Amino acid sequence: MASTIIDSKIFGDIFSDARMRQVWSDENRTAKYLDIERALAKVQGELGIIPKEAAAEIVQACDINKIDWDKLKAKTEQIGYPIIAVVNQINANCRDGLGEYCHWGATTQDITDTAAVLQIREGLALVEQDLKDISDALASLARKHRDTPIIGRSNLQQATPITFGYKMASILAGIERHRERLQQLKPRVLVGEFGGASGTLSSLETGAMETQAGLMKELGLGQPLISWHTVRDNFAEVGAFLGLVGGSLGKIAMDVKLMMQTEVAEVYEPFAPGRGSSSTMPQKRNPISCLYIHANISVVRQHAAALMDAMVADHERSTGPWEIEWVAMPEIFCLMSGALKQAKFILTGLEVDAGRMRANIDMTNGLVMSEAVMMGLGPYIGREYAHDLVYELCRESLRQNRPLLDVLAEHPEISKHVDRAKLAGFMDPANNLGQAGVMVDRVLASRR
Repeated sequence: MASTIIDSKIFGDIFSDARMRQVWSDENRTAKYLDIERALAKVQGELGIIPKEAAAEIVQACDINKIDWDKLKAKTEQIGYPIIAVVNQINANCRDGLGEYCHWGATTQDITDTAAVLQIREGLALVEQDLKDISDALASLARKHRDTPIIGRSNLQQATPITFGYKMASILAGIERHRERLQQLKPRVLVGEFGGASGTLSSLETGAMETQAGLMKELGLGQPLISWHTVRDNFAEVGAFLGLVGGSLGKIAMDVKLMMQTEVAEVYEPFAPGRGSSSTMPQKRNPISCLYIHANISVVRQHAAALMDAMVADHERSTGPWEIEWVAMPEIFCLMSGALKQAKFILTGLEVDAGRMRANIDMTNGLVMSEAVMMGLGPYIGREYAHDLVYELCRESLRQNRPLLDVLAEHPEISKHVDRAKLAGFMDPANNLGQAGVMVDRVLASRR
């Protein structure tokens, strides 16, 4: 019976993605153990380190369908680690004692770490595709709404106009940096381990480095310069990277949540009948995907910190920090898969109300355009004087509850320099979007 959110029959596909759960499943992890033992035997057989007959026998015995899961569970609980239990079963499935050559020169952590790297590689491939899909969705929104005015907000207060395309492009730029980071970390992270007891491969008298090189080539992984049994920055980097990705997804969720507020109503999560409804208030349309993103990325950040705790390992083989990774890494990947899935759902079907965006700009009777007015008047009456004058007239607009344009046009110090039409031009949001469009174009042009 499932007891966690990730494995829940009810919540599992909300908080995570089935493909990622498969990557970190018992079955896939054990399959990776078998892949490594198979590759090791094959390489050592070719190098003449073990008899070719033994290598062939071990290769055929490394079959996930031959694993007795009950025995594997019982032996793992007895020993504390699953590798010996797997090797025992491989050995038992080989004839004439040839299975004794399985795991030749390796140690438990070599197989465990290399299997984790293979799982990380599969998990990162899913993350990479999700990031591309999110990038595509953000680019589409940025392109479509390049010139759609929306109010910018500072400290949750209305600031100056931007465009919705600019808002999306700024997030897109961050996603593109994550895609770049992912490519940069692969050579550091996708490196296997084969070092033996203390990492020096003293268990193999000959062909040690050749075995290591051949094994990594067979698995498609980088060869380590030196063993990394208790130097865990590579795994911590993966957690930190996914934590950063989560932060960007949280930014998306935060802005969408705020923009879905009844008083704002500028965008909505995609509509589906009944989605986001309340058990007591029929009118409500709650942000659902945003909530799950927020929850998932918060836990991911805590787990990323745990991976940094796991870096503080003792000597050449550690006493406990290593196991932190067994708990944290699968949950980081699975929870991030859920957050990525929810973000894709939001962005690919986001409902955008451009009319409401413009109405929200206009709701202050033009006060949000005061900076533009000040800068427009500067050449005529000086910037500092224009600032003080516009400041006072903004207060007057508030006191009278009248459009700022009317108050400005009536003031003699202003009207003798500019007429109402020119003031209206100063106050048109479309004339005060700065370089928003140029910046959107730059981000779109820079995409991978």
